[in-house]
Amino acid sequence: MAAPDLPPVRDIPFAGADGTERTLAEFPGPVLLVNVASKCGLTPQYEQLEQLQRTYGERGLTVVGLPCNQFMGQEPGSIEQILDYCATTWGVSFPIGDKVKVNGPNAHPLYKALKKTPDAHGKAGRVAWNFEKFLVRTDGSVARFRPPQKPDDPEIVAAIEAALER
Repeated sequence: MAAPDLPPVRDIPFAGADGTERTLAEFPGPVLLVNVASKCGLTPQYEQLEQLQRTYGERGLTVVGLPCNQFMGQEPGSIEQILDYCATTWGVSFPIGDKVKVNGPNAHPLYKALKKTPDAHGKAGRVAWNFEKFLVRTDGSVARFRPPQKPDDPEIVAAIEAALER
């Protein structure tokens, strides 16, 4: 659920890698939104995120990566460097947005809204680390998956498949 002072999650604008304003609503199906980083121990999750995009993209899923440098400076590069790294190292074809802050007073409004969503254990609040995943369904409802949970985890795959059936 969004905070009272924020529009619905799918309508909150964020900057694309080219600086243009985008929203999750422009994607016709569910969106798996992930705060990504190039120098993190979890960075190999890019491979599984790309596989989800390739497997479910034709059915409407869009994976969206938003780089974040808030966790031990693990995303220090420019957006151009990030895009090059993602394409050449992991073959990423899904959209990557501009860098965002996910925690603190300067957290992006999208994350201010998303952080109100509890995970499977009922815990909402701060983004724990890089590669926290939020599945934003077309009706605006959200499922949250913590960073260690790999994108191809059966729980995430089941949530994606259920979202695609709506």
